[in-house]
Amino acid sequence: MSIEVIEALKALDNPTRLAILTLLKNPRESFPEQEADPEELGVCVSIIQERVGLSQSTVSNYLAALQRARLVSSQRIGPWTYYKRDEKNIAQLLEALGKAI
Repeated sequence: MSIEVIEALKALDNPTRLAILTLLKNPRESFPEQEADPEELGVCVSIIQERVGLSQSTVSNYLAALQRARLVSSQRIGPWTYYKRDEKNIAQLLEALGKAI
């Protein structure tokens, strides 16, 4: 397996990180409280943090791990950071896993 696949599997080896990635799959349904379009912009860290009920620093660390694994991307707008799934890289991961097992 490639380094990228191993890094992604490590990132997903945490129930909360996996839950965050799952919530981001349907952001409009999962985060209806966000006013800005979550599919276009992503979801604000503070809203993700409220949903999972952990400290902002913990959620930021979890999101950083998902980003290092190339499963999410982020963009900063003013003081806020928004995250969304990187569907292309997730599809590549699933394809690589399908070939490996």
